[in-house]
Amino acid sequence: MSRASKLTLAATGLGTAGIIYFVHWAQENDRAAMHRGVERDVEKQRIRAERQADFEMQKRLEEEYLKLQTVTAIDLPNSAGSTTGGNNPGNGS
Repeated sequence: MSRASKLTLAATGLGTAGIIYFVHWAQENDRAAMHRGVERDVEKQRIRAERQADFEMQKRLEEEYLKLQTVTAIDLPNSAGSTTGGNNPGNGS
């Protein structure tokens, strides 16, 4: 075998090994990125479930409190139909 053919064979072998290594590395990175996406989705689902549980608990507490006490609307000074101060007709101002 001539020297040129040996160098060509060695360069081809190294190039092939480099390409195989790069493809393997790229696949591992893609797999890791997809796994991170799954982990984010699982975390979002966990947070959503916690928030839903908190909402339901608050709703049950509100229903329980409404059974125990009566709630009436408070007439605020700036609300429509207010009779406290201002330029409402009929309040004597």
